[in-house]
Amino acid sequence: MPAPAFHADRLSLESDGAEHFPAALGAAELEALDRASTLAPGKPGRRLEPGMGLRALLGGPDAIAASLLGPAARPVRAMLLDKNRGRNWALGWHQDRTIALRARRPVHGFGAWTVKAGIVHAEPPFPLLERMLTLRVHLDPAGPDNAPLMIVPGSHRLGRIAEPDIPGIAERHEPFACLADAGDIWAYASTILHASERASAPARRRVLQLSYSADDLPGGLEWLGV
Repeated sequence: MPAPAFHADRLSLESDGAEHFPAALGAAELEALDRASTLAPGKPGRRLEPGMGLRALLGGPDAIAASLLGPAARPVRAMLLDKNRGRNWALGWHQDRTIALRARRPVHGFGAWTVKAGIVHAEPPFPLLERMLTLRVHLDPAGPDNAPLMIVPGSHRLGRIAEPDIPGIAERHEPFACLADAGDIWAYASTILHASERASAPARRRVLQLSYSADDLPGGLEWLGV
């Protein structure tokens, strides 16, 4: 992989597909999310279901999402990721293509149905994904040696990228490392190419990852929600 760039202030969601919001969480909000962010021992991540008390703690992320997607934006999925010395994994270049739903229904355009951790997932029509936004709420720092999210700026404008073409696209473009301090939020287009390497100097790196949409789903389908 080429050496990543780090000039965070030059990125914008519209042109690059990602935008940095430093110190987006105040101390009280960060502390509340920190207390709510627990994982079972040995687990690298957790899909969070509605009713866990998280929704009331998302004032800052909700405001950012509304400023980027409009007032109808709401969180439709939440995941907690915890990378540290004992759980130091890598994730290759990919696009996020599935959404979390309350139940499965036979609706045209929705397929590749799966159940992960008891939660129904499906791949929706790609235009719906292109209108979605992902926020990464950093509960710990993500420095250059602690596995920051890597993105390919501008790749959100390439549409649905065929799996065999992803490595070549990532190789031909300069990757960008989304460095963050605790309390920072990175917003990115949900279809952007992204990856995460193993940390070279691992320390705890917890991220609350929130998917936002302003769309209603067709055919009686319901977002899982938060």
